[in-house]
Amino acid sequence: MFLLYRRLPSFARTTTTLLCKSMEPAISTATSSFGGGSSRLSALAQQLRRYKPPPSSSFDDAEEMQTDQETAGKVVSQVGFQESIAPVSKDPERFKPKRAAVLICIFEGDDGDLRVILTKRSSKLSTHSGEVSLPGGKAEEDDKDDGMTATREAEEEIGLDPSLVAVVTSLEPFLSKHLLRVIPVIGILRDKTKFNPTPNPGEVEDVFDAPLEMFLKDENRRSEEREWMGEKYLIHYFDYRTGDKDYMIWGLTAGILIRAASVTYERPPAFIEQCPKFKYPKM
Repeated sequence: MFLLYRRLPSFARTTTTLLCKSMEPAISTATSSFGGGSSRLSALAQQLRRYKPPPSSSFDDAEEMQTDQETAGKVVSQVGFQESIAPVSKDPERFKPKRAAVLICIFEGDDGDLRVILTKRSSKLSTHSGEVSLPGGKAEEDDKDDGMTATREAEEEIGLDPSLVAVVTSLEPFLSKHLLRVIPVIGILRDKTKFNPTPNPGEVEDVFDAPLEMFLKDENRRSEEREWMGEKYLIHYFDYRTGDKDYMIWGLTAGILIRAASVTYERPPAFIEQCPKFKYPKM
């Protein structure tokens, strides 16, 4: 999903210009307090709070564009790009994507590794059935910020009590192929023993977790070149097996997790990301 370019370890240098940069998402400090958990999780929370997404222009004053409704408000897409590289971001007078948020819920595994909670969508759904996604969905009027949207949706989908999650930061928005602005929200699960997954059977078939660092490794990964709006890009696929179950993590979900892992571990992936370099047509 990213231009043939290795991301430099420049997360702490806000003056560095990144190709895939976007507006800073909304997140309140009220939902980002951290208490309890291991010393490693506490240090990680402090590190992530210092992260600031690269700034870019906002759509907030733009006229709203009518877009496709994406899987009844859920965030599942075969393709998604960091918002500022898409051509719609260069014409805020015409386009205003709808807003959504997903929760990247990180916890410490039994072996001390950092892991992220994922879901497998119900096989009975008419769209994107059986695909892996992050908990999340479209923002509602009562949501005061992206952190509330992400944690509310996680509670509805998998029974994750928002009080167990310390929201520490948000990443730059991703723009789905249906022009849905997706804000990845990073939260830390302080005590995994208090979380007993209760999937909503109408939406979620399975809840599992995977090592976050796997999204930086060139192992069990493959890619496929595609084209969107005249530009070529890569879709990344990660194969993951846990117990007797096999999962494939790809598309928008994989792209978000690559970015989340890069920010968390403060290093680029071991493979090349390929973003389309859009040439915006004159109107």
